[in-house]
Amino acid sequence: MNSPILSVETETQVRESLHRLYGDTTLPPRASIVIPVNAQKDLSRILLVTSDLAAYKSSEPIEFILVVNNYPQENPPKEIEEYTRLGFRVLAVPKVDYRGGVAIAARILGIELARSESLLLFDADCRIPNADSLLNWYITQLESGVDLAYTHVDYFDLPSGMSTRVRMFIHHASRWFKRVVLGVPTCRGSNYAIKRQLILDLYAQGRLPYDIHVGPVLKTIGGKIAYSGARELVVYTSGRFFTGGWKELIMYLVWRVGYYRRILTSRSEKISPDK
Repeated sequence: MNSPILSVETETQVRESLHRLYGDTTLPPRASIVIPVNAQKDLSRILLVTSDLAAYKSSEPIEFILVVNNYPQENPPKEIEEYTRLGFRVLAVPKVDYRGGVAIAARILGIELARSESLLLFDADCRIPNADSLLNWYITQLESGVDLAYTHVDYFDLPSGMSTRVRMFIHHASRWFKRVVLGVPTCRGSNYAIKRQLILDLYAQGRLPYDIHVGPVLKTIGGKIAYSGARELVVYTSGRFFTGGWKELIMYLVWRVGYYRRILTSRSEKISPDK
């Protein structure tokens, strides 16, 4: 198991910030932040994103829920108790039962505990440079009647090299094409906000096997969706699992072209007068 990588001084700041944001647990929180934490790879990272979020300046209570999972039942990580002492609500689940993706299944367990209808969902390997702008925008959107809100996601920790830069250009261009041209919401598990009961109902119906399905499903049911690409609302996620090289780029391009061919064929069939 990895240990937290923040200094004692930073952990103290996180504790004080969490107490400021939700010191009185008798009050209902205005929003609930839920983050799944894979104990095999995320324990050394979670305090980085939560320290970003804990910098949020709010006069109303905000709760933080961590779902620590994927560890031997007989040997739970010591961080579970440490994070609880810091002021997080911690749900410890040695093994998550899931039918689609384990990340959304773990996320749902935390969502079930949430005390607010306004959910802000992130991943353990994110960084959030401007928590005030992002959280205020998300909360305002949900409280104004939006069902799903999301913002632009970029990367850090990427491999160096031209092939990586080309891949990132294609990645962002293809997401723009999907969102703007095809009209398909492109929210992802590392960064979106949604109404609590809505996501619980859709998950129970088996319509959300992965986080990537959240946007398209919300669109099919006529949900109100908001997106912003504003610079101050950008969330960064780790690119540590990317591998550089032209071979990987070619494989990615083949997959991406096939993906859009399937989507465009499906859309054409749906609007064909013979169908």
